[in-house]
Amino acid sequence: MPQDPTQRRVVVTGAPRHPRRASGYYRPRTEIDEQTTLGHTYVRSLMRSQLRAALAVFAVLVLLVGPLPLLFAATRNRGLEWAVLGFCLYPPLVLLARWYVRRAERNERDLVRLVEDR
Repeated sequence: MPQDPTQRRVVVTGAPRHPRRASGYYRPRTEIDEQTTLGHTYVRSLMRSQLRAALAVFAVLVLLVGPLPLLFAATRNRGLEWAVLGFCLYPPLVLLARWYVRRAERNERDLVRLVEDR
């Protein structure tokens, strides 16, 4: 049966699955890649938060390790020195390092969450 040439096929489609973004859509990742002032502000904010965490670790480290030479000079006990350096100082240093790494990763995750498309 031949079809009538005046009949046309009609294609019915649904709503678009991925809505188009407006051309003026704000993309923070683009701001960082193009090194605009706003992108520079984002990166500077990350660096500032990383520096703040590093200074906090340094301050705790100075308070933890700084008085040890005075303690060792006052006691003159080699057994105490080895005990403090070998057993008492190592666990706080490990915990401090773990805290710093977790804090730095959290800062980076916060920045990524801020600049990713939602």
